[in-house]
Parts: sequence; C-alpha cells; structure tokens
Amino acid sequence: MKTSTIELRQEASEDHSAVFHVLKAAFRTESNPDPEEPDLVDRLRKSHAFIPELSIVAEHQGKIVGHILLTKIKVIDGTKESDSLALAPVSVLPAFQGQGIGGRLIEHAHEMAKAMGHQSIILLGHADYYPRFGYRQTTEFGIKMPFEVPAENCLAIELVKDGLMGVRGRVQYPSEFGI
Repeated sequence: MKTSTIELRQEASEDHSAVFHVLKAAFRTESNPDPEEPDLVDRLRKSHAFIPELSIVAEHQGKIVGHILLTKIKVIDGTKESDSLALAPVSVLPAFQGQGIGGRLIEHAHEMAKAMGHQSIILLGHADYYPRFGYRQTTEFGIKMPFEVPAENCLAIELVKDGLMGVRGRVQYPSEFGI
C-alpha cells in the first residue's frame, strides 16, 4: 500500500468507535491485553485540553487506520506557566504499521498545530522513533516530566524557531491523564 492512498483529516464524532478500535488494536500486547489509551482519548475529548482540529485520523479506502491526538498542557516553573501541547497517543492498526502512516500523522499534526499558533509539543515516547521528526530530549530545554521516566523517552520539539526559549519547569498534564 502506498501512503499516498491515505487521507488525513480531522476526526469527526462518528469516527469515535473506529478510533477506539484502532487504539485498542495498536496498543494491545500479550502483557497488556486491555490498553488504557482508548479510554484516555475518550476522557481527553471531553476535557478543556481537547482541540478538535488536532484530533486527526488516517483513512484508507474509507476505513480509519490511524489516529493522532495533540492536547493542551502547561510547563510550570514557580509562578510562570508556559503553554505547550502533548502528543499522546499516535496509533496505527497493526496491519498498516511500518508503512509511514504514523510519520504522516505526526508531520500533519505538526503542520496543523503550527498553523494554529502553537509553538511546541512534548511527549513521552520511543527514543529511536521521534528524533527523526525533530524531537530532542526535554532536558535540553530544562523541562521535566511529573513522574520518573528515562530521560531519553522525554522529548520535545519546537514548531517555530525558539518555540521553547525561556520555557523551563515541570510538565503539567490535564487531570484526564491520571498523573
């Protein structure tokens, strides 16, 4: 399959059950047969952090095969608050993985967020995957996660030049993340 046959668009309410299925299939493993990501996305859709334009689906021949979600977060340093976005989660049906769909979703989400005036994205993810899209360790920016996790998995990207200049502190996720 060519990724040119993939259409990227904003998620609609009638897509919710298909997205739930994609998330369940993408994150299900033998050791995690009931992943939490589908429920997380449902909670985030109902939150103040949700940005409808940044809930994006990948469609192939009328079937949703992938999804990405960016939501509002803050970076807190004492009394200073800086806005950013969280990328969580990105998912592709197992049968469609390894074909560049996740990458297309990420790049499209970056473009959409930048066009909307957002300056940065922060994520917790695979250290070998996200740097190809320009992500760097949050420690380079003086940003810390609100939980213990290896530094190489805490990543951020500036969507605009110096988008994280002067941003320091601890990430504050919306309560829907359960952190």
